[in-house]
Amino acid sequence: MSAKLLDGLSVAKEIKSEVAAEVKALFETHQIKPGLAAVIVGSDPASQVYVGSKVKTCETLGLYSEQHTLAETTTTEELLALITKLNAKDTIDGILVQMPLPKQIDANRVFAAISPSKDVDGFHTENVGRLALKQTGFVPCTPAGIMELLKRYDLSVAGKRAVVLGRSRIVGLPMALLLTHADATVTICHSKTPKLREITKEADIIIAAIGRTAFVTTEDIKLGAIVIDVGINKLSEETEVLRYFPDYTNRLAELEKKGYTLIGDVEPVCDTVAGYLTPVPGGVGPLTIAMLMKNTVKAARLRRAI
Repeated sequence: MSAKLLDGLSVAKEIKSEVAAEVKALFETHQIKPGLAAVIVGSDPASQVYVGSKVKTCETLGLYSEQHTLAETTTTEELLALITKLNAKDTIDGILVQMPLPKQIDANRVFAAISPSKDVDGFHTENVGRLALKQTGFVPCTPAGIMELLKRYDLSVAGKRAVVLGRSRIVGLPMALLLTHADATVTICHSKTPKLREITKEADIIIAAIGRTAFVTTEDIKLGAIVIDVGINKLSEETEVLRYFPDYTNRLAELEKKGYTLIGDVEPVCDTVAGYLTPVPGGVGPLTIAMLMKNTVKAARLRRAI
């Protein structure tokens, strides 16, 4: 068999189209333009690309946006001072602090300082609690995007056995909560889980967010399972590319052009076993930005009780 690919690009395009229409309606009816502030500390190239993409998407969809770039030497107190200003700024509905932060900054203090009503990343303790209790709040964008993907492909999770590989606050834990709320039976696995592969083999749904190149193999997957690959790992050696993509000459061309090609936490050949599979790139990644835009519009509405 050959897995049906779950096209995150097309679903993200649908979501962004809906967001653009909602932004237009908010402005026409209430003269409100949802606003997002993106904060980046330092000059990490990947972070610069991510933030630039988010700001550009805001512009494309009609949202207001600000980018605040701070020096690598910024202290926790200096970053907290900026967040205090953004919390009080009425034109800003959502605040995004790009990770990773420099070592000298206390990330927990930073995320705790963002107003829960502007926490469009869903990292604040209050929003984590609201998610756990199935109350209105903000859900981290990647897990929320995965649920949208499953919904729009009409893949019900109710009654299914789901395994989440990874327990991060950004993906693993909120993903497990969302699946539980959708009536799946959920198991969270991590580096300390014994007999992990026996557990994944029984899963109807696997969410791979463990951050290890091609960790999930064909031997780990039940025939016909839904496999969502959240991993983004780089291959920079030709021998690695040929190992995982022996029949994909375009990957070698990409390696030559960019110096790397991307691979997920799932071995590409798993498409011969899985029933549904997200590609890397083009699967989960595009959904994250789309859901960030959706959360920002939601924040604009909630703050004004619209």
